[in-house]
Amino acid sequence: MRIIKLNAIDSTNSYMRRLSSEENLDDYTIVTAKHQTQGRGQMGTVWSSENSKNLMFSVFKDTSKFHVEYPFLISMVTSLAILKTLQSFSITKLTIKWPNDILSEDKKICGILIENVIKQNSLSNTIIGIGLNVNQTEFDHLPKASSLKLITGNVFDLEEVLVETIKNLRHYFKILKRADYNTLKTDYEAYLFRKDKPSTFKDSEGLIFSGYIKSVTLFGNLQVLLEDDVIEEFDLKDVTLMY
Repeated sequence: MRIIKLNAIDSTNSYMRRLSSEENLDDYTIVTAKHQTQGRGQMGTVWSSENSKNLMFSVFKDTSKFHVEYPFLISMVTSLAILKTLQSFSITKLTIKWPNDILSEDKKICGILIENVIKQNSLSNTIIGIGLNVNQTEFDHLPKASSLKLITGNVFDLEEVLVETIKNLRHYFKILKRADYNTLKTDYEAYLFRKDKPSTFKDSEGLIFSGYIKSVTLFGNLQVLLEDDVIEEFDLKDVTLMY
């Protein structure tokens, strides 16, 4: 397993993408950085992190030998791998806020950014970016952020957390490779934040509405039961869960 360690970079995903265009990378090549100047999240959001306190890394995953019919399953695989890792470090009250934010006690501790590379109409490889709040304890203007240290009071070894995460990624990608989609979907939905609870949403036009999260499709769409007993599907760009 090749690990490239950087002091500072714009973003580990951007670095990995440039590297993969210049050379053939081995499966599970990893890029880690102590500091990201342009860390990115879903839908163009910014990921802010204190220098050397957190785990910021990207993983190159060769998917050319997979038949990945539903790319969102990679998001499920990654979310479950992180949950399993955090459980091994005694982090409790874990949930997945759709599509792939990891929460503990309803506060965000991890974000995921997945960038797939399509070649000849099939998924050639994917770059999985993970930002995990580990030892940082102050989050200015981010009241819904937390970290492993804030939750447990303990200081964690970043490398140990990284190795455990990669081990669990390998485990869940094996499940994906054998096309056991139902296991991944069932496990993912078991941790879905606010599942079957009355929740408030905002649509792309800014309108607020209420509903109950029921499930997530293999395409990654959120299925919400609305007040008129109709289940409607929403894409990530169409709706935001307010909490």
